[in-house]
Amino acid sequence: MNTADFASTMLDMVLITGMSGSGKSVALHALEDAGYYCVDNLPPELLLSFVALEKQHGASKVAIAMDVRSAVSLPLVPQQLRQMREQGVAVQSVFLDASTDTLVRRFSETRRMHPLSRRDASDQQRALVDAINEERELLGELREHAHVIDTSMIRSSQLQGYVKALISSPAAQLTLVFQSFAFKRGVPVDADYVFDVRMLPNPHYEAGLRHLTGKDSEVVAYLQAHAEVDDMFKHIQQFIGHWLQALVRDHRSYVTVAIGCTGGQHRSVYLVERLAKAFSTNWVTLKRHRELDAASSSAASLTQSKS
Repeated sequence: MNTADFASTMLDMVLITGMSGSGKSVALHALEDAGYYCVDNLPPELLLSFVALEKQHGASKVAIAMDVRSAVSLPLVPQQLRQMREQGVAVQSVFLDASTDTLVRRFSETRRMHPLSRRDASDQQRALVDAINEERELLGELREHAHVIDTSMIRSSQLQGYVKALISSPAAQLTLVFQSFAFKRGVPVDADYVFDVRMLPNPHYEAGLRHLTGKDSEVVAYLQAHAEVDDMFKHIQQFIGHWLQALVRDHRSYVTVAIGCTGGQHRSVYLVERLAKAFSTNWVTLKRHRELDAASSSAASLTQSKS
């Protein structure tokens, strides 16, 4: 491979990897909608040659999906990504994950075989769980160096929106992702840091605020009137701020900070909005509201079905 092949054209490349059943085809479709030339299940041995060829053809945006079907050659990928970055390719790596229970349910609903499952196993349920655990081990290094999106609790439309927002952020800078969530629906598996704010005053118990969210001015005013809410904001801000430069030195591209309350509607949403605003002055920031986004996605789907 002549490294000069990479030099002639600026190229943005998104690598989609992740667990089988986590939504890679949905993410790839979102990238296709965003103008990327997409290739599914490209063997890692062909990655450098393929990217060089696309640059020769003048391509500007390429998305590639790889998964455990290329297990033997997946260890090649981290070094290939480093090589492409050194040669000027803007690489963004996205890893889609989900809880084991979610993946088992998805495979059961679709009646698909996991790529690593043994067809002759006497206990197919146990074989599926074993295959998922093996897959996690095989993909561990790729996950460690990618931005992780937990698809356990989100709809396809949410995932598409998250991917499109992610690729719009500069690949060469650290991106902070602030995410609100409800503890009652589980902790996001993609979180680098998790902060529990359930001890703060809860607007849910105020009749006039119950059906509002942490984005609404009435809820904002209620929470701002409590000193402990401001203390929590400052403590989280100071903690994240203190470690950001160390994360940059560790070559981290993405850091996901998850803020959880009981329902993911008021306190966590308010703090995510405020933290994202505070850090956006000096850092690339993204906001996600797992429960609110899901409700919005559900409402949009219902509207479309009626039209």
